[in-house]
Amino acid sequence: MSEIKGKFANLQKFKYPLLVLVIGIMLMLLPTGSKTSTDTQDKDAAFQQILSSTEGVGEARVIVSESGVVVVCRGADDAKVRLDIIRAIGSYTGFGSDKITVLKFAD
Repeated sequence: MSEIKGKFANLQKFKYPLLVLVIGIMLMLLPTGSKTSTDTQDKDAAFQQILSSTEGVGEARVIVSESGVVVVCRGADDAKVRLDIIRAIGSYTGFGSDKITVLKFAD
């Protein structure tokens, strides 16, 4: 019996670190809010509307993913338009120019 009490006494000095560990594990197991497809669709639609109303872009389609952005538009053959699109999307999303692709609509 004294052997059990001795082991329990040893655990007492670690009760706070163990408590923090258990709480940390429980917090990691809680579900987190994730992006829904409607959030992504709303962002895509907002980009399309803004880019389509920008001078020289013309009609635009946008796909935003976690790893980058693809824009297909009528004005993509103009270097200034491509640069404007890359700057606009980069400033909003934080993606570098290597994560943004601008393509021209097929005629």
